[in-house]
Amino acid sequence: MRTLESSLATAVASGSLLESARSNILSLLGGTASEVAVSAVAELVAAGAWDELNDRFFKTLAFGTGGLRGRTIGRIITRAEQGTGGPNGRPEHPCVGTTTMNFYSLGRAVRGMVAYAKPFIGPTRRPVLVFAHDTRHFSRDFALFCAKVATDLGCDAYLFDGPRSTPQLSFAIRELRADAGAILTASHNPPHDNGFKAYFNDGGQMLEPHASGLIREVNAITRESYDPLPVDQRGTLTTLGAEMDARYVGRIKTLLLRPALLTAPPVKLVYTNLHGTGGHIIVPLLRDLGFDVLTVPAQDIQDPRFPTVESPNPENAPALQMAVDLADQSGADIVIGSDPDADRIGVAARDANGKMLYLSGNQIGSLMAWYRLQSCVDLGWITEANRSRAVIVKTFVTTGLQRAIADGFGVGIIDTLTGFKYIAGKLRKYEDAIPAGKKGDYRSLDEEQTRQLRLEYSRFFVFGSEESYGYLGSDFVRDKDANGAALMFAEIAAYAKSTGTTVPGLLDDLYTGFGYHFEIGKSLVMEGADGAAKILALAISYAANPPDAADGSRVIRVRDFARQDLYDQEGDLLPKEKMLFIDLEDGRSFAVRPSGTEPKIKFYLFGKAAPGGDLEATKRLVQDSLHRLWLWIEADAAQR
Repeated sequence: MRTLESSLATAVASGSLLESARSNILSLLGGTASEVAVSAVAELVAAGAWDELNDRFFKTLAFGTGGLRGRTIGRIITRAEQGTGGPNGRPEHPCVGTTTMNFYSLGRAVRGMVAYAKPFIGPTRRPVLVFAHDTRHFSRDFALFCAKVATDLGCDAYLFDGPRSTPQLSFAIRELRADAGAILTASHNPPHDNGFKAYFNDGGQMLEPHASGLIREVNAITRESYDPLPVDQRGTLTTLGAEMDARYVGRIKTLLLRPALLTAPPVKLVYTNLHGTGGHIIVPLLRDLGFDVLTVPAQDIQDPRFPTVESPNPENAPALQMAVDLADQSGADIVIGSDPDADRIGVAARDANGKMLYLSGNQIGSLMAWYRLQSCVDLGWITEANRSRAVIVKTFVTTGLQRAIADGFGVGIIDTLTGFKYIAGKLRKYEDAIPAGKKGDYRSLDEEQTRQLRLEYSRFFVFGSEESYGYLGSDFVRDKDANGAALMFAEIAAYAKSTGTTVPGLLDDLYTGFGYHFEIGKSLVMEGADGAAKILALAISYAANPPDAADGSRVIRVRDFARQDLYDQEGDLLPKEKMLFIDLEDGRSFAVRPSGTEPKIKFYLFGKAAPGGDLEATKRLVQDSLHRLWLWIEADAAQR
């Protein structure tokens, strides 16, 4: 150990190793009994792999918009980590480090969760925690480990019997009246990543002050080992399976607003699982309701390598290509794909000329927002008397088209910070606003009962979305839900078919009625310790020196979400976030935000035009203006 410490000190002195990395290496080695960890670090030090050590140890994992997330397979795989190897070509052991997802980081997270939950419960009962996992490398191992730690420390734990979607974890927490939970997933990240998404007792992801409170408990834990309680004080482990699936599917079916549409010739759609969890619910759900569903056999297989795609991200057109090819072969109307933990969907739809078009997250969400508002009005749920209590919730970086739609229907629209947890926070607020004497056990009520209560005493959440392909149509789940979104979008396709148009045709109708809106999302990816420093420096530069003009247009407003006190449309003070929103005199705008879960800084560009005129000409003008703006931003960022 003394030789290792000397080597680390020498590397710091020469500038090869960050001081923070040296400190975190010594902290990990001082708190672990793992021979794999000790051997892996020793191998990397002996090889002089300082860049790898910096990337693994320059910080400790912290909660972003999605909880913990990091590499579970290193760029360099040491002999100690490889061991005898594991399934699907993975190493035997996860990546050693304090920035990586492994049993050391995970143990601190789940023990911190237990410690944070217990004061809320008191001594009268055991805390109840729910765990789920997707199909990624080590996900099942990590979930079993979490459940064991929780029961060893006196909690009753529930664990799904196999891979499940993120929204099912949220639903199960609410159904079981649990105190907290987590799913092991890294959403649509590359195969080498994994993560720990933490949820609180309402089924939503951790918000402040709970996120900071949990982090304090996690940071107080410095050793990997812990002392299990005596056997008679430990908790129980219960397996969740088909029965919980059935409860969830029963609620998902209530998202179908016009069942009569399904009596017509069925919509033919292609669904792709992208090797994840979505097919477990989506395929039988849609088929049971009468949709003609084809799947991509090669992508039905749950495989953590995601071998048929470069990225298992349905936001990217290449991820849906095999499904689009099958749709062209079969004459299907639409394509739907979900990411590995099935909280997002991507969509392609056939236009009037027979061509499959990829829809952006903003376009998908806007179609859903319009359709669900129109249906609620047609069904008599939203009336002149109560429309002020109906609300659409979106993030600031989601299209302004939804604002135009909400205004057109005379309903409210709320902007939140990026991260679906903030939309879930609004749902908790709306539930809590219903008088206790009226709502009773709110979670046991059906959709009609909760809708009536919200319309009378609170706010009726019609729809929520974010531009990054996340959608939610009711409040029995408190996170974005690909399972429900697949049904909601399939219904839109059925509606379009019933009116003799196509999904792209419906979208053009929205542009004609509410104005053309166009958005571009771009990212600059900067990985590792050096990348993190560059992202931070760029974010600081924008905050300290925002531009006075962009692409020839004067800046008329700058909103700094990290420094200014900003409020949403309901008067709620927004938490501080590293995001800058810049509005230009010509109506364009753009936002800059470091990602909370990925090594990138994100740029969101917005353009629009008022209703009227030649729609195709308007599209070209707005799109060209945003492409010019991006070229200006890219050049400006390079100079900062």
